[in-house]
Amino acid sequence: MITVLLWAFIIILFLGVPLAVASGIVTIIPSLIDPTFPGSGEYVIRAIFSGADSTPILAVPLFMLSGALMTSGGISKRLFDVFAYIAGTKTGGMPCAVVLTCLFFGSICGSGPATTAAVASMTLPVLLKLGYDRAWSCTIVATAGGLGIIIPPSANFVVYGLVTKTSIGDLFIAGIIPGILIAICIMVYVYLYCKFKGGEDKEKIAANYADLKKRGFGRVCLDSFWALLSPVIILGSIYSGVATPTEAAVISVFYALIVALFTYKTMTYKEIIPVLRDAVTSCAPICLILAIATAFGQVLTMLHVPYMLNEFIMSNFSSKTGVMLMFCAIIFIMGMFMDCAPAQVILAPMLLPTLVELGVDPVHFGIVLTVGMAIGFVTPPFGLNLFVAAPYVKLPPTALYKPTLPFILVFIVAWMLITFIPELSLFWI
Repeated sequence: MITVLLWAFIIILFLGVPLAVASGIVTIIPSLIDPTFPGSGEYVIRAIFSGADSTPILAVPLFMLSGALMTSGGISKRLFDVFAYIAGTKTGGMPCAVVLTCLFFGSICGSGPATTAAVASMTLPVLLKLGYDRAWSCTIVATAGGLGIIIPPSANFVVYGLVTKTSIGDLFIAGIIPGILIAICIMVYVYLYCKFKGGEDKEKIAANYADLKKRGFGRVCLDSFWALLSPVIILGSIYSGVATPTEAAVISVFYALIVALFTYKTMTYKEIIPVLRDAVTSCAPICLILAIATAFGQVLTMLHVPYMLNEFIMSNFSSKTGVMLMFCAIIFIMGMFMDCAPAQVILAPMLLPTLVELGVDPVHFGIVLTVGMAIGFVTPPFGLNLFVAAPYVKLPPTALYKPTLPFILVFIVAWMLITFIPELSLFWI
């Protein structure tokens, strides 16, 4: 039965059937093969509606909507100005400012591709104007854009929390240090690249800094105040216990609307409907997948798949380190071909029981899984962030594959540190 399900799932996906539909088909196959199977068609339908009838699931579309509003409101440009001013004329300063912009915008947006799009549109023209290599500049934004799903509030932490019944608030807290660590690793590489390979036009950088300096640091910070305050309000409401993650998502939407419409006045009322439409288009498939995943997970449990996987791993791997490395390899390969949220829905319920038995904290594994999937955003052959960023520099995504490789290696080094030093994730828990 399990072999039939596996091959059916692979074939259906290979035929180009959407993941939600593929998951639904595979979920009802056992009852079609064996009419006595407990997971009947009626049971599956009830489980899908039960999965959709969840308050925490609302956080996913709401955080995505908030990110879309922030993007339309030009928040990333104001954040970039602050970090560009701080960077000044230092070696690698401007590319590092891009990384920091992605880090902070991710704390508002909660999405990797959305962070990449927002930051790329505002920062890549500046980097190109300053003489940085076109492909290299693009890969910086694409790689750092992955921080959007690691630094809280992350929509993908919400997805993981829903499918594994793990505290979303704990996941948010646990993502802070790993996100900062990854940003530091990327910036170290950027500095060393600029230091030893050059590629910077110091005269142009000095002229750009002079323009910022004319405005004054106080003016730049004042212009960016409401953008910088956003993560403080969103995350502060969660960590202080004032609001749940879902309620904080609602706060973030209204905050984004107020700032964009009345404070910065970078959005008009006519632009709200298109933003809402785009947000619904983006989040609807994820919410449908989450609902179907509830039924899919219950059917897998009835078939004893987690138990059999656990038995296979325990009989073939003798150490926790070996198991973690194997799972990281699975996550890395899955991330090359599949978007983060669907991969989490499939992998988390199957892998977590074995890891819990080995003493791995569910929160820690949530961070490891999400960071691994973030690497997939820039890993060929697909690399969603590469496809998002490439049009801003008028290059085909394939032209970014080679300059992306060092960034992938840096990301993997940070990932291994996060994987084998659990305290980096669990320090505040």
